[in-house]
Amino acid sequence: MFKIFSNSAYTKAIRNTALTAGFISLGYYSTTTYRNNTNETKGFIASQKFKNTKYQEVYNDIAQLIRDNEEHDNYIGCGPVLLRLAWHASGQFDASNGIQGGSYNGTMRFDNELNDPSNAGLGYAYNLLKPVYKKYSEQISHGDLFTLAGVVAVQEMGGPKIPWRYGRVDGNIDAMPENGRLPDANGNANYVRNFFKRLNFLKDEEVVALIGAHCVGKTHLKNSGFEGPWGAATNMFTNEFYKNLLNEKWNLETNGAGNKQYNNDKGYMMLPSDMALVEDKNFKKFVKKFADDEQVFFNVFSSAFSKLLENGIHFDENTPILYFKTLDEQDL
Repeated sequence: MFKIFSNSAYTKAIRNTALTAGFISLGYYSTTTYRNNTNETKGFIASQKFKNTKYQEVYNDIAQLIRDNEEHDNYIGCGPVLLRLAWHASGQFDASNGIQGGSYNGTMRFDNELNDPSNAGLGYAYNLLKPVYKKYSEQISHGDLFTLAGVVAVQEMGGPKIPWRYGRVDGNIDAMPENGRLPDANGNANYVRNFFKRLNFLKDEEVVALIGAHCVGKTHLKNSGFEGPWGAATNMFTNEFYKNLLNEKWNLETNGAGNKQYNNDKGYMMLPSDMALVEDKNFKKFVKKFADDEQVFFNVFSSAFSKLLENGIHFDENTPILYFKTLDEQDL
């Protein structure tokens, strides 16, 4: 199951008391003030500890996991859940009161965050990656592993190249953000727009592109309170999500968990927050744009997803931007 948005009833069920304002220095990283676009923002300095790691080899091992687990979830495979892991590990970022959360500290490895109801089902993805982490434990951080897994998932499912940089660290448990920061699947257009502003996404085009990750995977009633896939190509990264939003006939119905979702006669579904993209005039403009041209969607998604994975991190100018070859491109 891949689901960016979470049901508010689930999201509010558990709150932890971990302090998120003070991040603990581990000796090889620190916080700093750097210039992000036109604003000075307090953030984290990317570590150079694992600069010599052969990240293409790590990529290949994760990609092989996707190949080896193609039967997962009735042949949807594990690509969508690895993408969801990367999204959720980054999506609790908050720049509204200093820099908090995000992928930098790799805190999804802690039980309290992993067991946030919004992250239900991600234990499978975390456990899937454990052998990879064990193999490279002296060469990669959890935050880099989680985000790289998202890059692998997008590319191996036929999506765009995602630029990626190393430098995240295994932060202390005190760096873990409070639960409940992931978005509400019942949100309207104003809610969606305001939520993404917290993540430093001020352009509607980027917001619509990021939600387009719903082109893969499906929701599961037991995890999220919603049920069904967004389309037919559940393990192929395409622009089908936008075409379905515009062209399918959607009926608002109550599911088995008592939540409202939009269904069609093909067995597809949309969350209320998905439908907000066609109910809002400006959002809908980009839905049409991406439905008309998959490559345009890919270009915007690639940039926005990379930004999501890097929120709050200051990378040294010498830190290379890495692009990875898929297994097919390597004839593997």
